[in-house]
Amino acid sequence: MKHTGWRKPTPGLSIAEQLAQAGEQLAIPKNKALLACKRVAAHIGLKASDMMLLDTFGAFTQSQDWEEGRRPIVWASNAYLMEQTGFSLSALKRHARRLVDAGLIAFKDSPNGKRWGHRDAEGHIIEAYGYDLAPLAARAEEFEVLFAHLQAERQLCARAKRQITIVRRTIRAKLETALEQAVSGPWTALSAAFQALLDRLPRGSVGSDRLFDLLQHFTALKVKIDAALMEQDEVVEMPVENDTENGELSTKYIQEMNPKGSVNEPHILNTNQPYPVISNSSENEEAADVVTKPNAEAPVETEQGNRGTTAKKKRGAVLDLGTVMQACPGFTQMSRDLGGYVENWSELHRVAAQVRPMVGVSEHAWAVAQDRLGPQAAAAAMALIFDKFSDGEVTSPGGYLRGMVEKAGAGELHLERSFYGRLSGMAA
Repeated sequence: MKHTGWRKPTPGLSIAEQLAQAGEQLAIPKNKALLACKRVAAHIGLKASDMMLLDTFGAFTQSQDWEEGRRPIVWASNAYLMEQTGFSLSALKRHARRLVDAGLIAFKDSPNGKRWGHRDAEGHIIEAYGYDLAPLAARAEEFEVLFAHLQAERQLCARAKRQITIVRRTIRAKLETALEQAVSGPWTALSAAFQALLDRLPRGSVGSDRLFDLLQHFTALKVKIDAALMEQDEVVEMPVENDTENGELSTKYIQEMNPKGSVNEPHILNTNQPYPVISNSSENEEAADVVTKPNAEAPVETEQGNRGTTAKKKRGAVLDLGTVMQACPGFTQMSRDLGGYVENWSELHRVAAQVRPMVGVSEHAWAVAQDRLGPQAAAAAMALIFDKFSDGEVTSPGGYLRGMVEKAGAGELHLERSFYGRLSGMAA
């Protein structure tokens, strides 16, 4: 290895010099090179104090030093660098060596070990010895690629964490309900399995592979719990007897599983229809008016009123239940997991209240939303927020709901646009 001064040659110095030669052949703006490094600094093992010294080096250089065929060399004295950073001499040397070992700077030593340099009338470096930042220019593109990879990994981790949160809260709700209602089943074993998975949740930063592996285990446990619940439903629904006097089936056992009574069907419904909506119920005729304008006109039924759709005469819009469910497939699937299809606004409100804690919305925020928006519009808003949170479009569901309430107070909330926009996006 070529030795240009008094410093003892090492493999790290050799690599730094090779990077400096590569960086000399590139034209990388100083700000771009420094930003690329800052974005991945923690990942490549740099500390804040290391970056402080690198920033100080960068401030000493000028834009023309980063042009092709030139090297950005810093020959500032130790006294100047110590004053700018607040480091002691030993700390200054230690951090400079860390930057060299990280492949960000190189030492360009003079024969006598002194740092000095000269510029011409145009500001170009004629001759200089000191800290060479050309390796940073050589690695700028590498750092940009690494940052893109880190961003993608963070998004995957965030997505996995959101899905784990939802599944975890769903499992907890199902287990608590089964135990409270004393439903027979292997709940002790399932609860133990759930706790074992909770113990495996990482407390620090981990890769997306591990998170998705945990998600797979949580999802598998949820499937087992659903199967256990379904098995108990089938056991309860089996013992039906013929009424010998009027030929009708007794509904004694079915009603025990159906808190709504014998008028409606049980919660576990036939799955042939994707978004069933009872169109002639009084609740559907009170479809949520999500345009919170004080002088909004009353809705009138369209010619297709038998499908539960309504419309405004001139301005504004009224959402029908089918639109809400179709625009929010994640919420629709969750409603099935929580007991069946949503067939009216009351059931939509019930499911919205159940998913509210799953996405981290406080009881207070939910109560305020119901008071300001009305129960139906608040439930529709919760369905929208649930899907947006699941898709990563919303990071703070509680804050998002409060924002909706504030817009409603100012007459600027137009929920129907969000639902129709989602439907348009699905069709595109």
